[in-house]
Amino acid sequence: MLIGQKIFSLLMCLCISFQITYAQVRLPHLISDGMVLQRDMPLKIWGWAAANEHINIRFNNRTYRCTAGSDGKWSVMLDAMKAGGPYDMQIDGSNHLQLANILVGDVWICSGQSNMVLPMERVKEKYPDEIASAVYPFIRQFFLPTRYNFNKREDDVPNGHWEEANPTTVLSFSAAAYFFAKTLFQKYHVPIGLINTSVGGSPAEAWMSEDGLRSFPSYMAILQKDKDSIYVDSIKKADNSVSNTWNKYIADNDKGLHDTKAWFDTGYDASAWQTMPVPGYWADHGLKNVNGVVWFRKEINVPQQMAGKPAKLLLGRIVDMDVVYVNGVMSGTTGYQYPPRRYELPAGVLKLGKNIIVVRVINNSGRGGFVLDKPYTLTAAGQTIDLTGEWQYNLGTTAKPLPPSTFFQYKPEGLFNSMIAPLVNYQIRGVVWYQGEANTSNPGVYSKSFPALIADWRRHWQQGNFPFIYVQLPNFMETKEQPSDSKWAELREAQLKTLSVPNTAMAVAIDIGEWNDIHPLDKKDVGERLALAAQKLAYSEKIVYSGPLYSSAKTEANKIIISFSNTGSGLIAKGDGGLKYFSVAGADNKFVWANAKIEGNKVIVWADAIEHPVTVRYAWADNPQGANLYNREGLPASPFTTEQH
Repeated sequence: MLIGQKIFSLLMCLCISFQITYAQVRLPHLISDGMVLQRDMPLKIWGWAAANEHINIRFNNRTYRCTAGSDGKWSVMLDAMKAGGPYDMQIDGSNHLQLANILVGDVWICSGQSNMVLPMERVKEKYPDEIASAVYPFIRQFFLPTRYNFNKREDDVPNGHWEEANPTTVLSFSAAAYFFAKTLFQKYHVPIGLINTSVGGSPAEAWMSEDGLRSFPSYMAILQKDKDSIYVDSIKKADNSVSNTWNKYIADNDKGLHDTKAWFDTGYDASAWQTMPVPGYWADHGLKNVNGVVWFRKEINVPQQMAGKPAKLLLGRIVDMDVVYVNGVMSGTTGYQYPPRRYELPAGVLKLGKNIIVVRVINNSGRGGFVLDKPYTLTAAGQTIDLTGEWQYNLGTTAKPLPPSTFFQYKPEGLFNSMIAPLVNYQIRGVVWYQGEANTSNPGVYSKSFPALIADWRRHWQQGNFPFIYVQLPNFMETKEQPSDSKWAELREAQLKTLSVPNTAMAVAIDIGEWNDIHPLDKKDVGERLALAAQKLAYSEKIVYSGPLYSSAKTEANKIIISFSNTGSGLIAKGDGGLKYFSVAGADNKFVWANAKIEGNKVIVWADAIEHPVTVRYAWADNPQGANLYNREGLPASPFTTEQH
């Protein structure tokens, strides 16, 4: 009987303890130390507590009170405040919370796909001085981890915290967002808060709510299917099984790992291996239609000054995965094709005289090898060895192409529920957006879904038509000799037409991409152009914030006269020679390169071979490298077509 009473008492204590813990006032992760609150508007502070619990909040010499509802949710509205800080906040209920180092300034949602995710760490070689001087305690970022949910809107994020920009923390800041924030801070000296909610590879529809998706039946059908968690789990399980089987086959059958002596061993005899130039793709040099593992090997001579010293090995980019060995020592690995290969070698790895670099390249589909026009060097003690040129290679094993996995984080609504819904109570100044690459397969739908996304977010934030500023896709892929159709150009056109949505602006980036990299490194110009647009939309500056934008066209004889907005102090053809990358077509819609000249703030376009021109295109290509219409303020014109859609 006594044992039973003790167990009962223990259970009661546990229940009381659970109730007390549950009753404690709790805040969302966003509302935490170091946060930046939006200036000049009433601010919602919210959280959870016991049902009907009384909450007191003291902030900036004012006290606010509220009572939690029967569901435990509570919120108060703070009075609008001017920019300032740092402040502390006291929150009292059944427990006491204190938040420190709070600023009041401007808060920007930074969203999109990988070019918004891309951190300063990825561009550290390009901007070493920017990183070294990044001492901006009033610029702060809150980064959201990738999550998705098809069945409910999350009310909080699982983790995260506000970080001040300094030379260490800035490495994790979105590069585009950091340069955006830095430009604004240096101009206005107002705290800037960046809420970075972005996911590499994500299409627009993943960021839309179910309400916003109702006009898109195909997306709604996908969403309804993905609401079935049993279905989703079964697909993920099947994908994992296929991937694990493929990788096990590669590991079990790679001769380079199972030969009498491993191919990365310094004592291995590779004299029978063939050679090919690096960078390059093995499909162009003797291994046609091969997926699997190919090993590469290069002997170099290291001088006395570099021997024994810490070193940096740059191997450009590799498709798809790699493991690198230097003198038999595993020195780095990267699991997918996009990151730059930058491997730090500790002191003692490099030897005087002959050194051997071996790269095991695993290619799961498409063309494997080393991406062209990237740095391939070994640097130590201020000296650099060029690694381009002939490398030996040998086939480790072949495999069937690995089928692509199902990325559920890219499916409709999933990211909205987990990475946007938890933010909509937080007052903001506006949104900066860098996305579109994942939608280039269907630009026609994007021309509708992107404006719908903007309307969807504005509806959920309930802050009216806040500024929504976005980056137009940059130039990418190989150039073409003749005018041709382009999905990337069509998507840029969809982005251009989205400017009809009120209080939007677009940063044109057609001149700062890279033909061989979907993640161009020039994020400073991107951020500064976004900031120019923000100065116009959010800060009401009377400035030239954009390059020329197509306005209208009229035909006179065999010429088409193009008018523009945002001409600034005048149109120019940047660089040597006249205007480039204009094309023209007649009624047959067959485009040829055109002549073009500037007259005042207009461009006259014609082609001698077309007597009755109908349509003009400018910079209409995946990569219209050399397109050179600008205004005198140095901002590039957006690509466009005069076609009516």
